[in-house]
Amino acid sequence: MKTYTITKVSGSPDWSAIPALEMNESYYKTLEEIPVRAWTQIAYNDEALLIRQWTREPNIRRELTGMLDEVCEDSCLEVFLCPIEGDERYINVEYNPNRSRYLGFGTGIPDLVRLVPEDNNDAFDPKVTMTEDGWELTYRIPYAFIRRFFPDFAPEAGKAMRVNCSKCGNLTEIPHWLTWNRLPCTPTSFTFHLPSKFGRMIFG
Repeated sequence: MKTYTITKVSGSPDWSAIPALEMNESYYKTLEEIPVRAWTQIAYNDEALLIRQWTREPNIRRELTGMLDEVCEDSCLEVFLCPIEGDERYINVEYNPNRSRYLGFGTGIPDLVRLVPEDNNDAFDPKVTMTEDGWELTYRIPYAFIRRFFPDFAPEAGKAMRVNCSKCGNLTEIPHWLTWNRLPCTPTSFTFHLPSKFGRMIFG
């Protein structure tokens, strides 16, 4: 299991000072066989988790724009988090370059519930920048949102939660699936939705 320390910041983060993790576990093809790389940074302040993800990715697919679209078909960046260690219920947040979002809650695909908050994207404040060789995504996950499902969530130094970060593109020119922590995979069975296989993140 990989680990990562979440940096405490005041206000907005200086991303140049936040450690980055790479989603370098590849499925069905090796990293050498696909021209895609992806990274994540996570920080926290008094109000929210702060997420930055970015890719090096040619031939970006960005077709979907609907509130309930399957954004994993496009170029997509994702975070899965179990906010309370020992509780395998998780929240997953997925965005494509159009800022279309898939937001879910559950313990796995069979009981996953799609979520559409009343304020839609506003509280998450997603921002996308297209770069010379890929795209970058930043957003926040307010504690007020997390506590709708986990009322006891308290991001304090030394506490931990289970997290995985992923990059996919099911219908991109070169389909790809990348994660931070390795997931069990067979030719007939694969899913990102495996909280028991997430990594461990510790609040610094």
